[in-house]
Amino acid sequence: MISPLLTDLYQLTMAYGYWKLGLHEREAVFHMIFRKLPFHGNYAVACGLGTVIEFLNQWQFTEDDIVYLRGLRAPNGSHLFSSEFLDYLKNLKFSCDIDAVPEGTVVFPHEPLIRIKGPLLQGQLLESTLLNIINFQTLIATKAARVCQVAKGDTVLEFGLRRAQGPDGALSASRASYIGGVNATSNVLAGKLYDIPVSGTHAHSWVTAFPNEKNAFTAYASVMPHNCILLVDTYETLQGVKHAIEVGKTLREQGGELLGVRLDSGDMASLSIQARKLLDEAGFASTKIIASNSLDEYAIQKLKQQKAPINVWGVGTNLVTAYDHPALDGVYKLSALQDAEGVWQYKLKLSEQAIKISNPGIYQVRRYFAGKQQLMDVMYDIELGISERPESMSLDAPHKALALDHFDSFVDLLVPIYAKGHLVYAKKSIHTIRDEAIRNVDAFLQAQTDNSYAIGLEKNLHDLKQRLITEVSLNLP
Repeated sequence: MISPLLTDLYQLTMAYGYWKLGLHEREAVFHMIFRKLPFHGNYAVACGLGTVIEFLNQWQFTEDDIVYLRGLRAPNGSHLFSSEFLDYLKNLKFSCDIDAVPEGTVVFPHEPLIRIKGPLLQGQLLESTLLNIINFQTLIATKAARVCQVAKGDTVLEFGLRRAQGPDGALSASRASYIGGVNATSNVLAGKLYDIPVSGTHAHSWVTAFPNEKNAFTAYASVMPHNCILLVDTYETLQGVKHAIEVGKTLREQGGELLGVRLDSGDMASLSIQARKLLDEAGFASTKIIASNSLDEYAIQKLKQQKAPINVWGVGTNLVTAYDHPALDGVYKLSALQDAEGVWQYKLKLSEQAIKISNPGIYQVRRYFAGKQQLMDVMYDIELGISERPESMSLDAPHKALALDHFDSFVDLLVPIYAKGHLVYAKKSIHTIRDEAIRNVDAFLQAQTDNSYAIGLEKNLHDLKQRLITEVSLNLP
């Protein structure tokens, strides 16, 4: 599904223009950022880099791609692209430097998640695909982290396959949800492809396929004696719990165990409390109560407040579709381009909306810590450099200076992934990424005293940006 043709047509028409004008090999720098935190939250979780690496490792226009592009026509009926340009694409090899924030890192608006440095044409052709991958997976990983935070250590399962945005969306959502902290997915293909634990029980159709609920539970226990979780709300929920208990007693005599009962409708708080009472009184104190029914962080938090004794949360539609914030507004901007003499010319995009004015330069993000506590992020230009104790201006309030009174350590967030098209990054297992994401989110939230986090533009870069804004504005026709 992921190929160089997974792009917008205008990327190819611009690439053709660069090639025809002899600009295609000019060294350029692009950055991908997002402008606004999703879900009215105070952080996001970077995700998708592993998929980006898979894409770039096989980035090559195939013969089939070229045949398709050769068939595209302009409105007047002529070929959209020349044969010489298509031959160029066929032989094109990826040769960019790419630096990125590792997956599982807590990130914030306006900070680059990826920096691409290389031939202008290649950087342009990567835009749409990188945005597609990083925007969606960062969004879903962030949603998953929020759900897991309110679950407070309970098991969270991702059940979103059937309502995800197509097969590709389902797989990406399962991957990102696991990195964000969920414990397992119902998506078996995602389990195979990404080594994610899989989990699941039966559906209502299993129960209705038998003469009655008791027969259905008995049959399921016989075929799944060591993975027996019974869905109890097909008819009447509490009666279903009682039937599950009866079957659980027989199962226990045969060496199995009733692992759980699942609630999928009704008043979850009241039903879970009554179910817990029935299970405990019958000697099934270790049997878990699993809930699934349009759950998200808000519903889980409310049920927690109602003292619902639910142990496992199956979260589907609202997670994999990011129901309350369906898109991350990530953008990809050219920030520097070498001229004919090889001198860097810094670029920015103007806008009547301050939030949409891009940052110029070849920049990096430095994160400062006091112990393990994040203090502040400062964006700086690599060419201009950064002082030991930098001055910076707030990105939220451009005329407000940010003070960095004390820090113990710092780290630059963007790390090398590709050098001249060659992978130099040691890929981590998805389990390691998930563990790091959970630790990073926990550490950030434990240290936060309010809903804001300081992000600054290093003073030299800030001044350069203001100067460029003035120069560009004065040169407007």
